[in-house]
Amino acid sequence: MTTSPEPTQLPATLAPNYTIPIVLIAVAVPIAALQIWVGLIIGIFGLFLSIQTAIIKLEFTPTTLNVYRGSKVIRTFPYSEWETWKIFWQPFPILFYFKEVNSIHFLPIIFDARMLETCLEYHCPEQGQS
Repeated sequence: MTTSPEPTQLPATLAPNYTIPIVLIAVAVPIAALQIWVGLIIGIFGLFLSIQTAIIKLEFTPTTLNVYRGSKVIRTFPYSEWETWKIFWQPFPILFYFKEVNSIHFLPIIFDARMLETCLEYHCPEQGQS
């Protein structure tokens, strides 16, 4: 059994969490029996999120949140530019929102939500959960 790193052990990379994709795929099957197109769309979205969960990683460093696709950094978000953040729908978190000075971002929770919240509270405590 592996344990999640502490946010002080930087960089901290969040573990993947397949809960949302699995739930979507499981829900798509009975919905498809009633409405094939709706079930198919939900199932395809669940499959898409499964693939994203496998390849997208979030890494917290001392100064930035880095988003990786595989081993390549595709986006960097400096904490100094963050205005606010929130994790929606506790106790089953499904969406992570954060606002920078010039943009807004929404990410599905496809990674360890507890570690995400721990890292956010450590790096951006004054911006969080308003």
